[in-house]
Amino acid sequence: IAVLSFLGAGSYVLNTRSGNKERISRIYQMHANKQNPIEYIEAGDIGAAVGFKDIKTGDTLCDEKHPIILESMKFPAPVIGIAIEPKTKADVDKMGMALAKLAEEDPTFTVRTDEASGQTIISGMGELHLDILVDRMKREFEVEVNQGEPQVEYKEAFTRTATHRETYKKQSGGRGKFGDIVFTLEPADEVDGKVPVGLQFINAVKGGNVPKEYIPSVEKGFREAMKTGPLAGYQVDSLKVTLTDGSFHPVDSDALSFELAARMGYREVAKAAGAIILEPIMKMEVITPEENMGDIVGDINRRRGQVNDMGDRNGAKTIKADVPLSEMFG
Repeated sequence: IAVLSFLGAGSYVLNTRSGNKERISRIYQMHANKQNPIEYIEAGDIGAAVGFKDIKTGDTLCDEKHPIILESMKFPAPVIGIAIEPKTKADVDKMGMALAKLAEEDPTFTVRTDEASGQTIISGMGELHLDILVDRMKREFEVEVNQGEPQVEYKEAFTRTATHRETYKKQSGGRGKFGDIVFTLEPADEVDGKVPVGLQFINAVKGGNVPKEYIPSVEKGFREAMKTGPLAGYQVDSLKVTLTDGSFHPVDSDALSFELAARMGYREVAKAAGAIILEPIMKMEVITPEENMGDIVGDINRRRGQVNDMGDRNGAKTIKADVPLSEMFG
């Protein structure tokens, strides 16, 4: 923990995220792999505290009588993932607990299950990041895993505004299915200079052309559709959809019909809305002797990199470049 004011062992603090009190039973000063117990830490110190029950990275801990919330850290989304599986049956349960603990400690580390293959996918900020986490699973949790080849976490996005009408109609004897929507799809609006993650959904339907009870189903359809992009199935992080009009059938229309209409319309409008695939680009800096400059620049160009700057540092040459993550393996 980083300390902004006095903190003593045995004291109570308030976690402003959860609203719960936490007791600090012991405080340690960390020095390499040694822990030196101390009675208190003061403003500007960094130390380790024991006794917390429910805290997460980025939480603010403060005096109960003077609550305050400090600005939380913003963490980048993972850019690389690998599939892992336990080596033995004994490792299955232990692997789940180990991954949950590591994800709790590290906000840039995520765990998910691939719906198509059933594999466990761990994602992080690079090869080294994931190698360290797999090594920690072995050392700290005694879990052995097999791991697959690294896979880059591509994303998809829409670049233009497009309006589309989608009608879902199905008749197979008896009651049918009917849902009709008119919507405008476009890139998400910026908030405070940044594009927020998620769906910005606006209901602009007038006159009850789409009944209110079906509006949440339309929103759900677009939100679920964003999990698989229209081009290659990669996730769409941000999107704005304005529902402007539509129609319904008093007998055949239901919530599922409008949800399916939204999903189908999302895919149909992809070309008109300028769907693209986004690739993670990494900033890199190389320090090299002058005689190797040509080889380094040639290697960067071979990896589809773009050299931004060259300079000198302590008798060596520096090269700053942007390189696609997929080209940096090996």
